[in-house]
Amino acid sequence: MLTVEELSFYYDPDRMILKDISFSLETKDILCLLGPNGTGKTTLLRCLLALNKMKSGRLEIDGCDLTKANIKKRAEMMAYVPQATVMAFSYEAREIVMMGRVTHLASGGSASREDRKQVDEAMEKLGIRHMSRALFNEMSGGERQMILIARALVQQAKILVMDEPTANLDYSNQVKMLQVIKDLAEQGYSILMTSHFPDHAFLACNRAVLMRDGYIMSQGLPEDIVNTENLTKLYGTPVCVTEAKLDYQDRTIKVCVPVMN
Repeated sequence: MLTVEELSFYYDPDRMILKDISFSLETKDILCLLGPNGTGKTTLLRCLLALNKMKSGRLEIDGCDLTKANIKKRAEMMAYVPQATVMAFSYEAREIVMMGRVTHLASGGSASREDRKQVDEAMEKLGIRHMSRALFNEMSGGERQMILIARALVQQAKILVMDEPTANLDYSNQVKMLQVIKDLAEQGYSILMTSHFPDHAFLACNRAVLMRDGYIMSQGLPEDIVNTENLTKLYGTPVCVTEAKLDYQDRTIKVCVPVMN
């Protein structure tokens, strides 16, 4: 669905931020973008969302050139889920979700019965309809993240771009969030997510991209590229990828372990 070819971006021509970035995202893919701080992951997302104007390259969804698409067309194709944070005003959860319907409203129009139906269905799908009247700023980080996902779903775009969806969540809520992401992919969404946890590539994703210093170091199946050698080079610190046997499930999974002196 999404094709990115040789995307480059810079603020200063003498200092490239992104260098010839190329990858694709198919239906039901969950692609995990891994890399250290300052390597350009968020800048790449901003280029995809047209918040930054890429300097060169090709960006298409189903053959549509996104560099020539207006904001409304992009919103119909791609929805953004930022890291959960507080709002300047204390909106109710349902109001936040309804904001995702803006692209479907006529200019100056108010929410229709269909808009309200889409909001109810999205919140029901995520199991958060009971929080409709709760104040967003008074919610936990995990609850706010679910509200932001619901807001993205009501856009009815099939590609979800998630910037560190598990950031600032406790262990339990990280697991719940990864399960939600897997469930959405099964329902037909394509998901591009960034993460600072390489284990997430094994737990939830079928594709991984390793990015450092503005270029793609490696990409492919997590089991092929998320390994000891690549992670040690990616993060500049010793990392060991090993296996853990889950006796109660009679299966083995890969895990990443930082190596400390």
